[in-house]
Amino acid sequence: MLKTRVITAIVLLAVFLPVTLFAPVGAFGALIAFVLVFAAWEWARLLKVGGVGPVVYALVAAVALVASTRLGTEVHPPRSLLQAAAVFWVLAGPYVLLRKPALAQGAWRLFLFLAGIVVFVACWHALVAARAKGVPFVLSLLLVVWLADIGAYFAGKAFGRHKLAPAISPGKTWEGAVGGWLAVVIVASAAIVLHAFEPTLYSALLGRLGAVRTLVVLTVLVVFSVVGDLFESLLKRQAGVKDSSGLLPGHGGVLDRIDALLPVLPLAMLLLG
Repeated sequence: MLKTRVITAIVLLAVFLPVTLFAPVGAFGALIAFVLVFAAWEWARLLKVGGVGPVVYALVAAVALVASTRLGTEVHPPRSLLQAAAVFWVLAGPYVLLRKPALAQGAWRLFLFLAGIVVFVACWHALVAARAKGVPFVLSLLLVVWLADIGAYFAGKAFGRHKLAPAISPGKTWEGAVGGWLAVVIVASAAIVLHAFEPTLYSALLGRLGAVRTLVVLTVLVVFSVVGDLFESLLKRQAGVKDSSGLLPGHGGVLDRIDALLPVLPLAMLLLG
């Protein structure tokens, strides 16, 4: 399993790093669109759509994405689209985690079909807009989620005692969540003090909002990275599966890799103003 994980990670890095670092924004946007179409396919499967339904849903997501922009040339995301995605995560996300409704049934299923299209298209626009601001900016934005996840893992292993959401993801702890937040704050502070690789998300927030509100925004982003992670965990638990798919050997599916990014990306671009 470890060998498979490593090989998959190397292949993914070999594809994503050169495109992110050196390719034009249009090529980056095309790659992200390709990834998100597969994420939409997994979303439909987790909502227990059978037959060719997931493929049809993925195609609808692809058409919606292309219709929402001139691929690769539109780098100013529609604010209303980011707001719609943000409203979903801010209102529906916590509600679902607290009440745990049956997501693949009735009105909730229909709602998530529609919301999923908005979420994936908004994610694309936010990520492409971030890349248009520069490689350091988009990497610093992604680093918020990566650091929150890595910090939570190690802090949880070392200090985890109190379960965060035992009915959804038994391995997550409050101590881990705090550790992830500290990792983000420490790295962001270091990047600001050292003026490293600017412009970054952190320097942009500091210049626009000041130190205190920058800390608040980073805290909000870390919180919603956890919300995104737990939301997908609940979907998987209700669907009776461990991974969103087997597309990425050793790593699960696309949604397993981007679940925390889905709320963070539109929220970050909105909060930046």
